[in-house]
Amino acid sequence: MIGLPAGTKVWLAAGTTDMRSGFNGLAAKVQTALEEDPFSGHVFVFRGRRGDLVKLLRWSGDGLCLLAKRLERGRFVWPQATNGSIALTQAQLSMLLEGIDWRRPERPWKPTSAL
Repeated sequence: MIGLPAGTKVWLAAGTTDMRSGFNGLAAKVQTALEEDPFSGHVFVFRGRRGDLVKLLRWSGDGLCLLAKRLERGRFVWPQATNGSIALTQAQLSMLLEGIDWRRPERPWKPTSAL
């Protein structure tokens, strides 16, 4: 995961987002649906309908950064709410991006044998 400055907040956009959206579309969603400032330096996380793709949007001071991650197996854990936003810690964001349930930290699978 990328290093974030201290004090950076992480906002998870509840519900699903059209993953065809890019910089401008996601920044507009931050402004209108989440009622936040996309140029605040905070991280905004969006999930697609299938649940295997997330996009993160962050203003770095001189431009918007867009990071996308797709899980090859499983789905990203997402809240049941359909609108609004949920605040996460940076540790919870790291777990989310690893495919771990950030509400109950536990690896999704364990090896059965070392042989």
